Amino acid sequence: QLQLVESGGGLVQPGGSLRLSCTASGLILEYYPVGWFRQLPGKKHEGISCITASGGTTTYADSVKGRFTISKDNAKNTVYLQLNSLKPEDSGIYYCAADPWGLGEGMCIMPLVGPDSWGQGTQVTVPS
Repeated sequence: QLQLVESGGGLVQPGGSLRLSCTASGLILEYYPVGWFRQLPGKKHEGISCITASGGTTTYADSVKGRFTISKDNAKNTVYLQLNSLKPEDSGIYYCAADPWGLGEGMCIMPLVGPDSWGQGTQVTVPS
């Protein structure tokens, strides 16, 4: 069964950091581009970062560029999203997806196209 599980969210003060994990089962992330998305309260899902299968290319939405960093560990079959300098407006549910439309490296061209359905995600809360 193919499954991606997001974890690592939590409550953090403004300016703080978190590291989110996207761990796969039934799927080898080494062979897929992976994107991170988020849904802020009252808003649609937003693609915020992506890493190609090789890990050689990463892309970021302007809203997180310079503060978030995506990376992958093929040995752990996991993609990470390091969140630094967090702001209250970063509060929301964060999700990952592995090439849901078979675009290959094209998945990482902004704006990202997310899947039709989403997993549980992981909640990030930054109080104001």
